[in-house]
Amino acid sequence: MSIDGKKTKLFLSLHWIKIIIAAAIAVLLILTVIIMSNGLRAWKTAESYLRETQLAQLPLQIFMWTVMGLVQAVLSTWLFYWLIYQKGGRIFTHHKKKAISPHEINIKWDDVIGMDEAKQEALEVVNLIKDRTSVQRIGGNILKGLLMLGPPGCGKTYLAKAIATEAKIPFLPMSGSEFVEVFVGVGAGRIRTLFKEARLHAAFHGSCIIFIDEIDALGASRSFGGGSGGDREHNQTLNQLLVEMDGLKDKDENIVLIGATNTAEKFLDPALLRPGRFDRKIYVDMPNLNDRQQLFAYYLTKVKYDKTDVNIDRLARITVGDSPADIANLVKEAALITIRHKRDIITMKDIDEARERITLGIKRRVKYSEKEKWQTAYHEAGHAIITYLMVPSRDVFKITITPRGRTGGVTWTPEREEIYIHDKNHFLGRIKTSLGSYGAERLKLGYTTGGVSGDFQTAMTTAHNMVWFWGMGASGLIGDFHATDAYSSWRNAASFISEATKEKLDNDVQNILQTCLREVETVLKENELILERLAKELVAKEELNYDEIEAIFKEFGKNRAQ
Repeated sequence: MSIDGKKTKLFLSLHWIKIIIAAAIAVLLILTVIIMSNGLRAWKTAESYLRETQLAQLPLQIFMWTVMGLVQAVLSTWLFYWLIYQKGGRIFTHHKKKAISPHEINIKWDDVIGMDEAKQEALEVVNLIKDRTSVQRIGGNILKGLLMLGPPGCGKTYLAKAIATEAKIPFLPMSGSEFVEVFVGVGAGRIRTLFKEARLHAAFHGSCIIFIDEIDALGASRSFGGGSGGDREHNQTLNQLLVEMDGLKDKDENIVLIGATNTAEKFLDPALLRPGRFDRKIYVDMPNLNDRQQLFAYYLTKVKYDKTDVNIDRLARITVGDSPADIANLVKEAALITIRHKRDIITMKDIDEARERITLGIKRRVKYSEKEKWQTAYHEAGHAIITYLMVPSRDVFKITITPRGRTGGVTWTPEREEIYIHDKNHFLGRIKTSLGSYGAERLKLGYTTGGVSGDFQTAMTTAHNMVWFWGMGASGLIGDFHATDAYSSWRNAASFISEATKEKLDNDVQNILQTCLREVETVLKENELILERLAKELVAKEELNYDEIEAIFKEFGKNRAQ
């Protein structure tokens, strides 16, 4: 069939109801004009003219009566009940999403920054979409599904839009939550409607992309053995998605389903992950140092900034762990701060202020008493000393006793570089940093405050995971004890872990905490003069930046932990 023929067929399939209604109205209008003209010719006879006029109005009256009758029937209680309960709620299965033209997306391939490996994988997908003839020539199967996995804010949706732009095909975006409804059958109906629309666009444009964001809301593992209505609705919706993905294989419609999620693969249904459905997986990770440099260079081109003052290399080094969304937000916040200060060019100071505002929170107008200032100062100074002298993977970037967000003070200790494998020393360093506040308060005040609550939570959670998950306890017990406990709870059975074993595990947790605390107290006592100096400076200035902190430690001849 020719291109014009396909376009005509697609137009008729999309608008056949409108065409029928328009044709009916046109016929009625023609009849009205004909009859009215006949009536005008008989104007001399009033009775004849009245009769002709009434006849002329009759088709329109019939049409209006028909429309009113249909409206009343549709809105009747019986039909509403029948549609919901007898037909699985099909009245709710229609969705208002429309395909986005690749020209409307406005995300070019060059705009995808900071994910070179994922971008290379995606480019192969684009080539497969464009050149499916070559794939078929050697007997290969056309790509049907692409699953993007990675932390939030790393650009999965951005990359999916860029694929549609580069392939120059329509883009149908949906969210997994849009298929989750109360009534059984509604989600499955929406799946059918979505794929039906995608087939029409694929027939017209040669291909189409369906993008389902947060696909874990739709594709989580199914539950069997009855369950609630919600479980049945989820199972039926997922089953329909599986059927639609299999149906594409026979008809060769060149529809590509792209799913995105920030959850682990193990939470998705295995049937969804098998070959023939999601054929490819792209892992979109947090940007590394080089990626962050590219991201800052890209986003800073969209604003006016002082090129002699803003150091992109430094920005990339102090934003370890930031996603592309975080970096974009940082530049936007810096621009707002610049406007607030009534200036036209962003400086490094504006970016630093924006970073503190985002990471630490907005300063609160809370006035501490002199006693509270010293309590907070010792607390934060304890964090700083332990991090500086005992944790080589972190920098002490800033200390403040100014209330920010929900905290009374903050010691900002970002990672120096990306760490992909966390070992025992890393976890012990996290515990020691958390306990630094507790040790400093006991040493300088003789008592502790409620401010250590959050620090205890971090320390205990880390120690607990070390023992229960990763076999790092002193007793030598190994295994994922949480998984065993969760399995017995799922089966409503008695715990597979004996009370004696649990007692050993709990003792291991306390052993880690107590050992770390003893080391922390020893270091704080040896460096009590630095602790006092930091606290005094904090009470006087309320905030100490990186250079001021570094100068105090150098004054006492101390170097950072290596």
